[in-house]
Amino acid sequence: MRFIHTADWQLGKPFASLPTEVRNALDEARFDAIDAIGCAAAAHGAAHVLVAGDVFDTEHPSERTIGQAVQAMAAHPCHWWLLPGNHDSARNGGLWDRVDRWAGRFQQARITCLLEAVPHELEPGAWLLPAPLLHRHNLDDPTEAFDRMETPAGALRIGLAHGSIRDFGSRGEANNLLPPDRARRSALDYLALGDWHGALQVDERTWYAGTPEPDRFERDDPGQCLAVTLSPGAPPQVERVRTGRFQWLQRDWRIDSAADLLAETARLLAAADPGNALLRLTLAGMVTMADRLAIRDALVDDLAHRLRHLDLREGGLVASPTPEDLATLQREGMLGRAAALLHERIEAGGSDAPLARRALERLFVEAARAGDKA
Repeated sequence: MRFIHTADWQLGKPFASLPTEVRNALDEARFDAIDAIGCAAAAHGAAHVLVAGDVFDTEHPSERTIGQAVQAMAAHPCHWWLLPGNHDSARNGGLWDRVDRWAGRFQQARITCLLEAVPHELEPGAWLLPAPLLHRHNLDDPTEAFDRMETPAGALRIGLAHGSIRDFGSRGEANNLLPPDRARRSALDYLALGDWHGALQVDERTWYAGTPEPDRFERDDPGQCLAVTLSPGAPPQVERVRTGRFQWLQRDWRIDSAADLLAETARLLAAADPGNALLRLTLAGMVTMADRLAIRDALVDDLAHRLRHLDLREGGLVASPTPEDLATLQREGMLGRAAALLHERIEAGGSDAPLARRALERLFVEAARAGDKA
């Protein structure tokens, strides 16, 4: 018995903090991931795709979002089993009625919305036990229903659920807690979970698939689905299959010169796919004013244009003027007097010293740029 385990598609996710062109590209990539999953099913001889919740990012997705999703699934011959999660819970019958109506427009579509905790026979000798979430926040364990689901003797039992199987802190849904030994308690051959956005093995028979297309920074190994092979009496064979397009990278660099930045940038670009990379970059260190200007130009005029998106956090990078820097500004009349005053504030070390340092840095940068233009 072979199937694909996936979860947390979160179709229609707005990515509101990003520029419009980046949001549009990320939105389209989430639909492309459906095609990648369908191709993975074909490549691994899997007739079924189990989606462990959060197919949609909201209970009220647009008609385009639903239509594009169903059309993408209908393009593949596998059977898609969709479980409501906390973002698209089963209580909102309107959402899942809309999915069913769209599926009805495609004669070849094989899509089942799992709105009730009742077993389904996937194929002879293999049964799916779903635990749909009825509400966004559930205090009771939805997987407890597995204990009451009877299946034929010797049949494979596959659980499908959405929630946190242990305390993930702020990154999990603490209201939808599942026992860590659910697979053993309910005699499951495999427990397919959703909610955690990175692929994660909990025990021999319990896995999170993660989201098939990365959607944020600070996640563990996203951008894949799992190809699962089950045989009676044997542990599952699980293969990770890459499906994601975009890379969400996070880097913290200690910079002491412009040369340091250029070296770090070269290493990053050599290892990444720049055009499909979103980078959250945090800089720290102390550099000269001249290097600060060179660093700013390298980031804004070069790296930012190579990447899909650059989220730059440079508050920890401090520019310290050299005597030569100050002498250069002092020859500029009023600018020189302003620079001297700011330098005095910095040297005094009062509460406004950090602001004075930033102002001096800005003054030096603008003066240097004005000189270049001249």
